[in-house]
Amino acid sequence: MGYPEIPGLDAVRRRIGAELFARVAGPEGPARRARINGTPGDRWFGPERPIRAVHGDASMFVGGLRALLLQSLHPLAMAAVAAHSGYRGDPWGRLQRTSAFLAVTTFGTAQDAEEAVAHVRAIHARVSGTTPEGEPYRASDPHLLRWVHVAEVDSFLRAHRRYGATPLDEDGYDAYVADAARVAVALGVQDPPRDQAELAAQLDAYRPELRATPQARDAARFLLLSPPLPWAARAPYAVLAANAVALLPLWARVPLRVPYLPVVEETGVRLAGRGLTRAIRWAMTPPPAGSPAPREPEKR
Repeated sequence: MGYPEIPGLDAVRRRIGAELFARVAGPEGPARRARINGTPGDRWFGPERPIRAVHGDASMFVGGLRALLLQSLHPLAMAAVAAHSGYRGDPWGRLQRTSAFLAVTTFGTAQDAEEAVAHVRAIHARVSGTTPEGEPYRASDPHLLRWVHVAEVDSFLRAHRRYGATPLDEDGYDAYVADAARVAVALGVQDPPRDQAELAAQLDAYRPELRATPQARDAARFLLLSPPLPWAARAPYAVLAANAVALLPLWARVPLRVPYLPVVEETGVRLAGRGLTRAIRWAMTPPPAGSPAPREPEKR
């Protein structure tokens, strides 16, 4: 669905869109997007595949934050993130790298997708250590990789079901899980879920391993209460954070000590989430072909 071009308002839309894209994709984002979309060649997923609908939607802003909160409940995954990801020192860089990986594997050529996967696998091979409790971990562990995968896919799916521009039917979401499994296998995940029933079963099977460590609670406080944002962006981010929390199951909220306000969440929070995702979608809609490019956002 397109948005009408209104003089003045369109300039605001372009400016906001450029700011958002710069945050998510980084300074190389425009060039990377042009390369991903413009390079000819076979792709893992054709334009009709559900993974494109899900990963290309503004609901990913909610789903991505929900995924980080859920993933933190596995003590081995959280220890690896805390020690090696730089999420505190360079949170935007981590977001931009994740965004680039999702974009390339979803929309890019098969060759570029394979190179992106090989790069991530090489990084995983170098990441190992022990938790503060003395448990060893390896980022390349297939069992740990599958936890990260199922938490991510479950989060993206649930966010799209609630806030996507055009939610899929049940067969469509089953196909999304199957699409995501192709990327997971390439990354080294063994037996990833291939439909919603398998996704729910695998997520449930991990629950005995999950707990909120001090590192997980610290990460949740950082993500929800003190992200490195300018003051003007704090209110929209608070809406994003509230909706990410609202999508978490109760069994994940209690150990993370995040609030549970069902009446408020089903009314004000959900309505605000819909408004925010629509605003993001409006702002980030690419301008029509031939339109002048927006100015680069000011550096801060």
